[in-house]
Amino acid sequence: MTRLTRRELLQGLAGLTAVSCTGHPAGRTIGGSIVGGDHSLGHRIRDGAWPGAPQRREQVGVAILGAGIAGLSAAWALERAGFRDYVVLELEDEPGGTARYGSNPVSAYPWGAHYVPVPAPSNRPLVALLEEGGAITGRDAQQRPVYAEQVLCRDPQERVFFRGEWYEGLYPRLAASTEDLAQLASFEKEMRRWAAWRDDEGRRAFAVPRSSGSAAPEVRELDALSMAAYMERRGWSSPRLRWFVEYGCRDDFGAALGQTSAWAGVHYFAARLEEANGEAAEFLTWPEGNGRLVAHLAGLVGSRLRTRALVGAVDPGRDGVDVTYFDAASGKVAGLRVAQAIFALPRFLASRLVVPWRESPPPHLAETVYGAWMVANITLSDRPAARGFPLAWDNVLYDSASLGYVVATHQSGRDHGATVLTYYLPLTDEDPRKARTRMLATTWEDWVRLVLADLGPAHPGLRDLVERVDVYLWGHAMVRPRPGFLWSEALAANARPLGRLHFAHTDLSGMALFEEAQYWGIHAAEAVMRERKLAFRSWLSS
Repeated sequence: MTRLTRRELLQGLAGLTAVSCTGHPAGRTIGGSIVGGDHSLGHRIRDGAWPGAPQRREQVGVAILGAGIAGLSAAWALERAGFRDYVVLELEDEPGGTARYGSNPVSAYPWGAHYVPVPAPSNRPLVALLEEGGAITGRDAQQRPVYAEQVLCRDPQERVFFRGEWYEGLYPRLAASTEDLAQLASFEKEMRRWAAWRDDEGRRAFAVPRSSGSAAPEVRELDALSMAAYMERRGWSSPRLRWFVEYGCRDDFGAALGQTSAWAGVHYFAARLEEANGEAAEFLTWPEGNGRLVAHLAGLVGSRLRTRALVGAVDPGRDGVDVTYFDAASGKVAGLRVAQAIFALPRFLASRLVVPWRESPPPHLAETVYGAWMVANITLSDRPAARGFPLAWDNVLYDSASLGYVVATHQSGRDHGATVLTYYLPLTDEDPRKARTRMLATTWEDWVRLVLADLGPAHPGLRDLVERVDVYLWGHAMVRPRPGFLWSEALAANARPLGRLHFAHTDLSGMALFEEAQYWGIHAAEAVMRERKLAFRSWLSS
């Protein structure tokens, strides 16, 4: 089996037929398909193929547009305040956005986000949500949450494939030079310094969500640099360290070192470090990843969630908002007249859906850049062979364009037999539009060839264990926190309401994190309740 280099993985999607690994091994057939993500339905908006005027209209208090984590969090906040005169419209057949999930007879598995770090106790809404979802079993003597063993990521947690063998952890220490290790120590020391840093008001430099962090000039100025430039200034030139840091940027942001703001890069490593011991927060995870939280939130919404609903127009007026959407189930166009609406969709859609912005979109809407991702769930009849450290939850390949894979059955405690591997490939092209075009043009057979060629050297005989490979394509998977964007006027303008139309999405933070989506969903819901003069206790006030 031919080993694909990182460059070949990124640039060779159009020529994958040359890879000496087939989607249909001799004597057996691999099942699977490209699933989810109804691009043809979504592209009706892009292409202007709208089926006509509303055939029915109804009046509702609030419309939430989008059932990703931001939209579901807005609904959660309304529910917790006792307000239930709302509906949630979602394009796809299932809610969750990039946190949605799937399942088969072997296991449930994620299609995107697959963990949440243990939050600081000060993050009251996330702690409350986790408690509702059964992740918290009680409180300790200091009244801090105690997390259930079954949701704390169990050992072994991480390993890296390096020079033909698997090793524990993510940093490849095999034959590392004295200089390599000195630079790693220097980097870790600097991240601990940032974790302990406080401004004059006692705020952390980097916090989760970012709204609770510092806006001091010393912190903000990092946004002017790329993470690559920041590392160069610090003299961190070790190839291993640069790979390790870039892996973090690709993992959280789908971006390379040069595409990532130094503010975001430092945030990844410093925001979740505990000041007392310098240790990173533990991970909470489930077989279906963050889909477990999606299912809980969607259960609260119940029948107020309308899937396969393609929003076509959002027209904010003086006294309310008119929403027009196509109900794919009935094949009819419907209209909503609402007092307020929450636009919990990616920002690039605002220029196509918000009626006053169609002819002349505000310049700030064009400043949000998105990366594309391919995610594959690989169902195996047995655990794959490997040399070195045993199978972990997170399994990373050094010098690969992919992020490797997580094991869906890891938390179940089943260490033998059939399993599902969730494989992640961010497309870090400088031009995301070309990456999206290439991604959507790639066949399922070629995706299978790519995945097996990438994993094959780490797992000899892997293709003989593969039962099926299902592929999900995320054209606008996550916002890129590019240099100069995170503290820009454009990003600030994205969050401002337009009359009675409020906005909520991870895009508004410039980083696609669960906590940011939850924050903006609750922020928008509370703005709506203030407009309606409803009494409620804020989740966001200190």
